[in-house]
Order: sequence, then structure tokens, then C-alpha cells
Amino acid sequence: MTGADRRAAAAARHRLLPEGRVAGPMPWVIAIMMFLTVLAAAAGLGLGTAVQSVGAELAGRVTVQIVEANADRREDYSGRAVRLLRKSPDVRTLHPVDPAVLADQIRPWLGEEAVSGDLPIPALIDVELTPGSTQAKVARLRAILATLSPSIRIEPHAAFLQPLGQLLAALGGLAAGIVLLMAVATAAIVVLAARAAHDSHRGTIDVLHLMGATDVQIARLFQRRIGLDALFGGLLGFTVALLVILLLGARLTATGSDLVGAIRLSWIGWLVLAALPLGGVLLATLAARWTVLRSLGRLL
Repeated sequence: MTGADRRAAAAARHRLLPEGRVAGPMPWVIAIMMFLTVLAAAAGLGLGTAVQSVGAELAGRVTVQIVEANADRREDYSGRAVRLLRKSPDVRTLHPVDPAVLADQIRPWLGEEAVSGDLPIPALIDVELTPGSTQAKVARLRAILATLSPSIRIEPHAAFLQPLGQLLAALGGLAAGIVLLMAVATAAIVVLAARAAHDSHRGTIDVLHLMGATDVQIARLFQRRIGLDALFGGLLGFTVALLVILLLGARLTATGSDLVGAIRLSWIGWLVLAALPLGGVLLATLAARWTVLRSLGRLL
């Protein structure tokens, strides 16, 4: 096919579907849908990464608390507990928390009473366990420390943040559901647009049929136009969403919070986001093809 033939074919396609890619409402609607889809997908992927990061960081970490009102006895129990823990094969490392550091951390809530000595503050020991079943190791350590004093407690770090992890997982699932709903809504919009285009060009379609054009050839014209609209809208929505994600990422990093900073996108997450506009174009093209072929089949 020569260049003149290609230009003539393009002009014929334009006469069949004369709406421009920017003039019609569908590209802008798809841009809005893609913007929301990318944001929801980024939120879900970021929360999933945060759940994995927090879980990996807290797995195998426990805090030993010596709850004893008598300061001398509390200090004695703390020293003996450290010696017992260092002998245990389940313990990788341990770090007794400096009472002065602990007092400084609780002073904003308890005031100067935190360092006056009148308020008994438990002695704390941070313990990192060896890899393996955390529950079994915690049970063994509890049995060992119970022989020393019943006032010694062991609290796994994961137990404190388990509700938070469940909340993050639930929010990630909600984001995935939103992405699915956006995909369904986009397909519905394309179906409506394809039906409207088919109905408005019924006379032209009849002429094409009389000239020998098949349903597949006619459907190809519609899906090409709708695919271009979806490509324009998808890229526009993705670009704006990307700018918002980068801005929010910079704000999250500026907070300095380890937990908030764990909400980030891995390179796989970025690839998934980059594939969303292409997936949107494919979905729109397939939906337009199916709709037009079905509408043409009803004319027979």
C-alpha cells in the first residue's frame, strides 16, 4: 500500500468516526479512571510492601520486662536474666535498655516523676531470636526465666503490631478491590461509547456492508478509534497519577517515621503501575470489538 492509499484509508476511517481524540468525552473519562486506578494500585502495592517490611523487621524480636517494685531486686533480676539469655541457643543478640534512656522516653507522658525514683519503671531487655519458630523459642525462654522470677515477662514485638498489620492488609485488599471496580467501570464506559458510535453511524455501516465490508473489518475501525482514545486518556491519567505519587512519596519520606517510610513501591510495583495504561488500552480495545461485533450481529 502506497502513502496515498494509506492517507486515503485514514481519511475514510476519520469520516466514519470523525470525533477527535481530545474533543470527545471518553478520553477524559478514561484519564480520570486511569488516574484513580493508578493511585489505588500504588496504595495497595505500597501497603503490601509495608506489611512485608514490618513483619520481617519484627519477626523474631521480643522484649523482656522485669516488673519488680524493689529497685535493687529489679537490677539483680535484670543482670541474672541477661546471663541466662546469653546462654540460650535461641538468642542471637540482646541489648539491655539503659534506664536513663527509658526514663527520657517516658518523661513527656509521666513528667519528672519518671526520673524521681518514686515511680517503679520495669527493666527492659531487647532480644533478637535466632531464625525459626518464634512461638516455640518464646515458650522456652519463658520457662527458663520463670525459674528466676514470676515477675519477668516476655512480649513479642509482632503481638503489639499485629492489629496494625491486619489493618494495612485490609486496606491493601480494599485498594485491590477498587482497582478491579475501576477496570469494570472502564469496560462499561467503553461499551456504552462503542454502542453510541455504532448507532450514530448506522447508515455508514449499511453502506460498508453493501460494498462488501465484513463485520470484523467494521469492528476494527471502531476498536482502532476507541483504542487511540484509551491510549491518550490512559497516558494522561497515568502521568498525573505518577506526579501525585512522587509528591506523596517525598512527603512520606520527610516525616522521618520508620513505619510510614515502609510504605514504598518496589521495582516490581513500578512495573505493575507502568503496565496499567497498556492494560487499559487492551481492555478498551477488546470491549469495543466485542460490543461492535455483537451489535452488528443483531442487525442480521
